[in-house]
Amino acid sequence: MSSGTLLYAQSGGVTAVINATASAVIQTARAHKIKVLAARNGILGALREDLIDTSKEPIAAIRALTHTPGGAFGSCRFKLKSLDEDRAKYERLLDVLRAHDVRWFLYNGGNDSADTALKMSKLATEFDYPLACIGVPKTIDNDLALTDCSPGFGSAAKYTAVSVREAALDVAAMADTSTKVFVYEAMGRHAGWLAASAGLAGHGPDEAPHLILFPERPFDEADFFARVKAVVERVGYCVVVASEGIQTADGSFVADAGGGVDSFGHSQLGGVASHLAGRVQHVLGYKVHWALPDYLQRSARHLASKTDLEHAQAVGKAAVEFALAGMNSVMPVIVRTSDAPYRWKIEAAPLSKIANREKKLPAGFLRRDGYSITEKARTYLEPLIRGEAPPPYGNDGLPKYVTLKNVPVARKLERWSEE
Repeated sequence: MSSGTLLYAQSGGVTAVINATASAVIQTARAHKIKVLAARNGILGALREDLIDTSKEPIAAIRALTHTPGGAFGSCRFKLKSLDEDRAKYERLLDVLRAHDVRWFLYNGGNDSADTALKMSKLATEFDYPLACIGVPKTIDNDLALTDCSPGFGSAAKYTAVSVREAALDVAAMADTSTKVFVYEAMGRHAGWLAASAGLAGHGPDEAPHLILFPERPFDEADFFARVKAVVERVGYCVVVASEGIQTADGSFVADAGGGVDSFGHSQLGGVASHLAGRVQHVLGYKVHWALPDYLQRSARHLASKTDLEHAQAVGKAAVEFALAGMNSVMPVIVRTSDAPYRWKIEAAPLSKIANREKKLPAGFLRRDGYSITEKARTYLEPLIRGEAPPPYGNDGLPKYVTLKNVPVARKLERWSEE
């Protein structure tokens, strides 16, 4: 049996399959007789020394995480600054890790989380503390560098494509006497991967979505109105998918909610669909409906992609294996080896080349006019939403999800002051 414990933490917005990654981490560590602690509510739990003993959970509960959405141990949006600016916090984290003999730290999140894991690795080296820091990929935005895709994206993409196709059938049925334009808002601040996935819902210019608005292209309202009008006159109705992060040519967010910034320094966005709906109705006079799926995009485990689930489990298993093999400051990433048939493998990539980098839609994925996706994008996206992995259902007709006991570990240090 190896000496030491493994600490796992979840970061940022959760996904439909992040718990599947957690399940794989715990099961793989148990197979190696390694005890796993989980930080309650992400990195804040580590700072507060609010740790969970996963060994108190029966194996059936750990396996049930595979089909349970949300974040079983809690997550948070809490950005640590540079080692110099937030040194006291980093040293507190190191003190907590030392106190609980943590030798392997797995941080499951996106770009900022990769950066935190990298900084923790550097600090541990500075203090000569033996610690392997592994970033574990997760984000529905699909904007992580080096990995072909991010676990969590495939399921959110499937939900988006299915929702747009189903809503389009509804609009088509009512268009003669009712709704002419439907606007669907997709998550995506700077990268339009989820908006692009909506393009899988149809084929050809007359099938929904008729127009997709990407953050990678400046939003031109006059041109948008002209295209909506042309589609309605040709098809009878128009389905629009808009990324929440679309901007005008001067760089202003169309949907800046005016609510300041979050803990990561990001503008609070929201309401691009309602804004566009109001403008279309005012300028063109069409009856418009809109939808803001918001958290539904990332929590819809009932509609998860089987491919995505397999990705999520694979990176969790590999993260433990990489850590136990002595790797440090790396992330298990997905490498596509074939489009048809779709094949992939897991490799280790350095956190230094992932942290705080953003993967946007390639220019070749956007149609020349900027309002839809190309066949190249379809080739990339389609395998990621393939396959079904439904959760088990109970007699009440609802999915059977698990809630863990999350038994706390006794504190060994003084309480951390959050001031």
